[in-house]
Amino acid sequence: MNNNFRKVKITITISVLMFSFSYGQVVTKNPKGSLSKRWRIKGDSIKRFKIEPYKPVYFLIANYTTDINNFPTSDNPLNSVEESSDFSDTELKFQLSFKTRAVRNLFGKKIGGDLWIGYTQSSRWQLYSTNISRPFRETNYEPEVMLVFSTPYKILGLKGVLTGIGINHQSNGRSNPLSRSWNRIILQFGWENPSWSFMLRPWWRLPEDTIENNNPGIENYVGRTEFLAAFSKGKHDISILGKHSLRGGNNNRGSIRLDYAIEILGQLKIHAQIFHGYGESLIDYNHSQTTFGIGLSLLQWR
Repeated sequence: MNNNFRKVKITITISVLMFSFSYGQVVTKNPKGSLSKRWRIKGDSIKRFKIEPYKPVYFLIANYTTDINNFPTSDNPLNSVEESSDFSDTELKFQLSFKTRAVRNLFGKKIGGDLWIGYTQSSRWQLYSTNISRPFRETNYEPEVMLVFSTPYKILGLKGVLTGIGINHQSNGRSNPLSRSWNRIILQFGWENPSWSFMLRPWWRLPEDTIENNNPGIENYVGRTEFLAAFSKGKHDISILGKHSLRGGNNNRGSIRLDYAIEILGQLKIHAQIFHGYGESLIDYNHSQTTFGIGLSLLQWR
């Protein structure tokens, strides 16, 4: 990698991290807010297009994998590499995420319906691989549009918070043979009590032409649904995110991720993460591994 280009990438990354730290301080005045508050379910007067918390924002200074994917493959012959890479099994991983409400009560106050725009980006930076000039191994970009409705009901001691439907695009912005992308229609359902939040998100992948499909069968690895359970009490935040293919036999696959964060200074937290399964990133959609990461976070699910 050209030294000047490397310096530009590092400068951009540091700028993004500094922006994220400022963003975290601005939007986390009430980080322990409920799911209702995070999605502004109750009537409020916030301005449209105000930046709001979405998914966690964190920086894993060291993220170790038991099986680094040096030889990405795909059932599409155009998306399998011919030569192995020399990546380190430890890298820096970070995630940035936010959402903004574009329309309030799209179908009137009686029916409701808030239109949200969300964006999430996660990167895996080979910061410690000096022998290959510290490249970014993988970055996933995930813009989405979501229509969310309030659902005021109770079940098993939980308060129904929201029901929604959205269009989601996820890609790594690369050319063949390393290109990976897919588009989904995602449903979402949310429940909560004072300490817990739960989210169920099943999805349907939008079909693509065979030649354009650079990750065939991704649903049988990454899954067709995910379930999130998030707990918050005092300075502690714990979440479990599970995904599953909803299939049996050889297609019985998925993943599970456990995150734990403890507040140390204001909104700054020590963050630990364990992942096991398929699809830790898009380039790894059909690659199974276990990862362990430790770092800092600014935002959690609650």
